[in-house]
Amino acid sequence: MLKKRLIPCLFLQNGFLVRSEQFKTHQLLGNAIHQVERFNAWEVDELIYLDISEEDAYDIRRDDLKVKNEGDVLNILEAISKTCFMPLTFGGKIRTMEDIQARISRGADKITLNAAAVETPDLITESANHFGSQAIIVSIDVKQHVGGRYEVFYSHGRKPTGKDPVAWAKEVERLGAGEIFLNSIDHDGMACGYDLPLIRSVVEAVNIPVIACGGVGRFAHFAEGIIEGKADAVAAGNIFHFTELSARQARKALLKMGVDVRQ
Repeated sequence: MLKKRLIPCLFLQNGFLVRSEQFKTHQLLGNAIHQVERFNAWEVDELIYLDISEEDAYDIRRDDLKVKNEGDVLNILEAISKTCFMPLTFGGKIRTMEDIQARISRGADKITLNAAAVETPDLITESANHFGSQAIIVSIDVKQHVGGRYEVFYSHGRKPTGKDPVAWAKEVERLGAGEIFLNSIDHDGMACGYDLPLIRSVVEAVNIPVIACGGVGRFAHFAEGIIEGKADAVAAGNIFHFTELSARQARKALLKMGVDVRQ
């Protein structure tokens, strides 16, 4: 059985790292490159960067890296990949095969599709056939309505799809996705723990790995995502930014609760 993975997820907005809360509020955190160096030292399993910018203006204020005001997130990705010593996933604003090729050629090991998966699902199949399913992750953002019904949203959590997350997860697996990145919009940034029923329902419906995200506020939440949610990997953003040695503490908490993670 494969070991469970611990994955920091970092959100990029116009070149800067930001803290996200329910996909609406974004707090500036700082430089994207500096964080990679921390995660290298902590030896996390993988790293996910999601570009949530809504305009093509990027500036990480690092003249020495020569990416200031380049207007292209690919330069930032390349700088990150040169520093990153773990598998790197990059997502956001990917619409075509050319977009995927550009990111992989700049150092991404995997990419995530979100809006493109909803609008042009054939891209999942085409990219999986070309790059391999292991390189294609479909990101599924989910809201829960009053009454309990779940629905998949996209475009920064603003556009409803009418899709049920379990049915959509089955469909993206059929189309060739190698993994699912499952994020609860309601739990995002709230430190209340994962949406465990949502995670478990998706995990039990598919045969590909599911990465759970959204809601971690304490280290025990990671274990809950795996033990109760049955996720193959657990991801989070804010706890890794605001807690010293957070990745090491999270791994210790997982091991203490009997979760099979890399030591």
